Amino acid sequence: MNPETIIRIFKESGALLEGHFIYASGRHGRQFLQAARVFQYPGHGEAFGKALAAPYQDKGIDLVVGPATGGIVIAYETARQLQCRAAYTEKDGAEGMALKRGFKLSPGEKVLVVEDIVTTGGSVQKTIDHLRSRGAEIAGVAVLIDRSNGLAAFDCPFSPLALLPMESWPADELPDDLLALEPMDPDDIIL
Repeated sequence: MNPETIIRIFKESGALLEGHFIYASGRHGRQFLQAARVFQYPGHGEAFGKALAAPYQDKGIDLVVGPATGGIVIAYETARQLQCRAAYTEKDGAEGMALKRGFKLSPGEKVLVVEDIVTTGGSVQKTIDHLRSRGAEIAGVAVLIDRSNGLAAFDCPFSPLALLPMESWPADELPDDLLALEPMDPDDIIL
C-alpha cells in the first residue's frame, strides 16, 4: 500500500479534514486527522493492518501493542495479520502509559508497537518505555501516518506508511487564509 493510497482513503472516509482547526495543543492548522472515521470501515482496517504487518511477518512478533485510544483498533488488526496477541497501553498516572487489564507480558517477548497517527511520538515513547521496563524486546514502531514533520524518532526501527507534514501556528501568528475562516470543531462535522 503506497502513501498516496493511504491519504486518499483518509480523505474519502472523512478522516482527513480541510479548513481551520484548533488542535489539542492550542495551535491552529489547516488539516485535521481523525483516524477513527477510517476504522468504521473494517476493510480499511484490514488493509492497513496487512500493510503494517508485512515487514514483520518473519520477525517472530509475540505481541502487538497500541497506545489507547488511537492504537487499539490498528494493534488488533495488525496482530491478527501476524497471528499473535494484541494489547494496548493506557494512561498511567500523570505522565506514563502502561499495560493494564491483566495483559500478560513475559520478559524477552518481541513486541511491535503500532499507532494510527504520530504527532509528537509521546504516547509511543511512553509505551516503549513501559514495555522495556517489563523486559520486552521492541521489534519496531509501525504507524499509519507520521504527521510530526520529522520530529518523531525512536531508538528502534520506525516505519510510517505515509508522511503528512501538517503546519500549525500559535493563535497570534495565523496566516491570512486561516484568519478569514472560523475554526471548526472536527467532532461537529458530520459527513
